[in-house]
Amino acid sequence: MKRSIYIYNEGDLVRRDNTLRFVPDDGEPRNIPIEAVQDVYVMCEMNFNTSLINFLSQQNVAVHFFNYYDYYTGTFYPREKYVSGHLLVKQVEHYLDEEKRIVLAQKFIDAAADNIYRNLRYYNSRGKDVSEQMSMIGQLHGQLFQTRSVEELMGIEGNIRKIYYTAWNTIVDQEINFDKRVKRPPDNMINTLISFVNTLVYTKVLGEIYQTQLNPTVSYLHVPGTRRFSLSLDISEVFKPIIADRLIFSLLNKKQITEKSFTKELNCLHLKKDASKLIVSELDSKLQTTVKHKELGRSVSYQYLMRLECYKVVKHLLGEKEYEPFKIWW
Repeated sequence: MKRSIYIYNEGDLVRRDNTLRFVPDDGEPRNIPIEAVQDVYVMCEMNFNTSLINFLSQQNVAVHFFNYYDYYTGTFYPREKYVSGHLLVKQVEHYLDEEKRIVLAQKFIDAAADNIYRNLRYYNSRGKDVSEQMSMIGQLHGQLFQTRSVEELMGIEGNIRKIYYTAWNTIVDQEINFDKRVKRPPDNMINTLISFVNTLVYTKVLGEIYQTQLNPTVSYLHVPGTRRFSLSLDISEVFKPIIADRLIFSLLNKKQITEKSFTKELNCLHLKKDASKLIVSELDSKLQTTVKHKELGRSVSYQYLMRLECYKVVKHLLGEKEYEPFKIWW
């Protein structure tokens, strides 16, 4: 099974014959069989050359770059191996047609809101009273399919998340004093944690989009723009509550991540290396966890659920089957 490779130590990543070789500045070189690599996460300063880039492109391996603060800076996205002009035309048609676009955008937020509600219901049943937030989100959820524009839909989605985040102080056992979501830059340890984990989910979805014929720059909920793969943002909305948020709750409630996991002199904007490594390890473990798929009748991993979501979008765009987003049922 292919897996993600995370590089935290500075050094050189090079091609050695038909494999990867990482030469750290302060350690022993390590060979990495290219057949086992899904993608590469560069979490530090690293040297590489065009020979490596050409090799990674030939092997269809994407590279995701993060800076010192664990902020995502970009992705080397190899030349697409599954190309379909017909599907690209359909993608653009569904974006340009307001009625078709709003249908997909509503479905992404419908799944996100439903999965958020399931999170709240889970903790509410375990003695953490978030019933007020459940009621308010339930009311807003009922308004989603009455929206007539993406802007109106995004407004409701924003209100759902504001209410949802007010429940985090109840869900999390630590004193987190989480008031609101702040992104650029995050202003406390919770916002830093959310930004980092959400970005990891975004890149995982991007990797699954690459395995399909979808173009990652044509999206429906988020406006397509320069320098970003906005379709990954769309599909990530479905998975952030069930993968990112649940992972964060677990890390905080098990006290695997605390204030000590952040560099305080940088206003908690920087995760320490050990904390960052722990998060990616726990995320990968979560993504390999399997659930019984109701339609397929077999167990599939959370990571493969992301690919199945991409396939469902493809079928919707081609008019083969209406898109029904993934919602947790347990």
